Parts: sequence; C-alpha cells; structure tokens
Amino acid sequence: VQLVESGGGLVQPGGSLRLSCAASGFTFSSYEMTWHRRAPGKARELVATISGTGRTTDYADSVKGRFTISRDNAKNTGYLQMNSLKPDDTAVYYCRAERAYATYWGQGTQVTVSS
Repeated sequence: VQLVESGGGLVQPGGSLRLSCAASGFTFSSYEMTWHRRAPGKARELVATISGTGRTTDYADSVKGRFTISRDNAKNTGYLQMNSLKPDDTAVYYCRAERAYATYWGQGTQVTVSS
C-alpha cells in the first residue's frame, strides 16, 4: 500500500502548482481522499476533501476559491490544483486515503511560496 505525493516546489506569490497523489496497493476509488498541510510551528490543517466517486468536494475556508481537489480513479491518482498562492500556503502537503478501518498517508511534499 502506498501513496506518493509529487508536484511541490518553490513558487512566487500569485503562482500556481498542481500536486499529485499516486495510490497503489488498494482500491483507490473506494476511499475518500483528503489533502492536509502542516506549516512550521502550526497544527496540521485539513485543506480539501473529495469523495470516492469525485462527486462531492469540500474545502477549508483558507483555500476556498483558490484550490481545487480532483481525482482520476482510472489512474489511481488524486490532485490538488493550487492557484493564487500566498506565503501563508507554505507547508508540507500530505494526501490521505480513508475508509472505515483503513487510513493511508503519503510522505508529504514541500510547497514554498516566496518571492
């Protein structure tokens, strides 16, 4: 079982990044997927949620209107499109797949927003 994030990096304020979360070893479409982030000195924050089918999404107020969560179950991959990035978005971003009695986390990818 594995979740592997990619797509992080350094971006200027106002820029965009797309994070990917590649799943393997389990039936990805049966799991709700979430993106979380942890900034230095702060608690982990739930950023966005998407249902297994992809029909339902939800966002933290801090990213609503700027971030979009999506998934391609045929490719066993989830995404987080991040636009209009701000320095406050700097954090390690983690994807998580969860259903009853099973939760999997990725290793995280660093996103740094700085000029």
